[in-house]
Amino acid sequence: MTAGKRNWIVAIGLSAVVVAGGVGIAASRLGARIEPYARQAAIGYLSQRFASDVELEALHLRLPGISPLRLVLTRGRGVSVGVEGQGLKMWLKGRPKAVPLFAIRKFRCEVDLESLLHPPVAVSQVFVDGMEIDIPPLGERLRPAPSAGVEPGSRQGASNLGVAIGKVSIQHAELVLEPGNPRRVPLRFDIEGLELESGGAGAPMKYDASLTNAKPPGRIRTTGTFGPWRAGEPGDTPVTGDYVFEKADLGVFAGIAGTLESSGRYEGKLSAITARGEASVPDFRLRRTGTAVPLFARFAVLVDGTNGNTVLQPVAAMLGSTNFTTSGAIIRHEASQPRAISLDVTMPNGDLRDVLRLAMKGAPFMEGRLVLHTKIDIPALTAKVREKLEMDGRFEVEEGKFLHSTIQDQIDGLSQRARGLPRNPDGDRAVSHMAGVFHLENAAMRFQKVSFGFPGADVDLAGDYNLDSDALDFAGTLKLQATVSQMVTGWKRLILRPVDRFFERGGAGTFLGIRVDGTSKAPKFGVNVAGRELEVPLPKR
Repeated sequence: MTAGKRNWIVAIGLSAVVVAGGVGIAASRLGARIEPYARQAAIGYLSQRFASDVELEALHLRLPGISPLRLVLTRGRGVSVGVEGQGLKMWLKGRPKAVPLFAIRKFRCEVDLESLLHPPVAVSQVFVDGMEIDIPPLGERLRPAPSAGVEPGSRQGASNLGVAIGKVSIQHAELVLEPGNPRRVPLRFDIEGLELESGGAGAPMKYDASLTNAKPPGRIRTTGTFGPWRAGEPGDTPVTGDYVFEKADLGVFAGIAGTLESSGRYEGKLSAITARGEASVPDFRLRRTGTAVPLFARFAVLVDGTNGNTVLQPVAAMLGSTNFTTSGAIIRHEASQPRAISLDVTMPNGDLRDVLRLAMKGAPFMEGRLVLHTKIDIPALTAKVREKLEMDGRFEVEEGKFLHSTIQDQIDGLSQRARGLPRNPDGDRAVSHMAGVFHLENAAMRFQKVSFGFPGADVDLAGDYNLDSDALDFAGTLKLQATVSQMVTGWKRLILRPVDRFFERGGAGTFLGIRVDGTSKAPKFGVNVAGRELEVPLPKR
């Protein structure tokens, strides 16, 4: 090879090295230029889209392993760039020192390199790992400043931001609803997985989520639509969907236990949701009694997610085989007090055994048809539910029979004597009617009036029944169809005839002042005769 040719080859080689080096430098400078630009673009987009102050700890671009010459010549067209970020936080404007509205540990996505330089930017899918959404109470949600350029929830703002995201996949997220009272514990929902799919600029996103409910704890699977996002009032962001709630433990609430299953549909906004559906608790019970009774309900409720206030529209429920309806609210009267409960319950034709099975230890002591209207109040106090429960109502029991033989035997024996049939101890079982007006407070039930009737006799009483000690303390009157002499036989009847007129009153053959004490399982009866109270051991059949 001649010296001239060698010089040309060396020159060409040096030129190639220079060109390659220049291309490499250009590509390096391009990457160095794009990364801070992309970071600022991301901050600008998020700041405008959510009317928020944004902090992004780091954003890195992962360039594909392609020829630097191709990267320069095509100016990034058709080249997919990996974007990875971490430490993303957003605050509502005006709350920079408060808890972030959004906090994301890390995220990643793929973006066309050309779109980073020449928006709009199209992102097919974003993957998020570790996210917390903190919804502040209503009074702390501030409207965005006019300079934000986006009206909350407007379609126009979303379409002018130059970014279109197709899907968002979120793992290990938590939704926190802050209470208005800082001393109250926030409601937290652990979201195991959440898939969001864009419906277009300014339109709601579709979602599919699996999460753990805060209270009572249980698993929820839900699908529906979310948005468009209300930047100034996040709690006003629309949401709608269907849900299945499984294995919810009611034992976290004082006084009750059981496992709840529910399904239905909800709609509204993050801070106020109306839910309609069905719920069942096959093993519902009061902890004190331990007797489980199946509970089923069809409901419609309005829930304020930021303060937990719940309004029950008429709820149709079934306890065992007993139908009843409930309406009312679970609300907070004072910011510094726990929640209060106020309910109206109507039971037009219930099975008395269902109610007694739930309220008492052991087997029910009576059967019959129950009509009940009551108002239930649990004030916002710190005592146990049983001690602060207040009730006002009225009830009727038709076709009542005592299931404990000792009580029914006494009633049957009295019924026979009251009709003047003391020699007929084998007659039919007496069917009782009972009605009353009551008030419950501090675990003591005061009956302003209670009437109790069975063939041949009517009883009118007033008094107290203590739920804790099962103690009876009643006084009133007993009216019997028969006279005093007609309740005995033989020579006793002849001797007592002269005194019949002293006990006849108001159309009754015998009118007596009576007292009932003891317990519901072993009551004791006494009568007042000539100012003296005597215990009356009624005979067994």
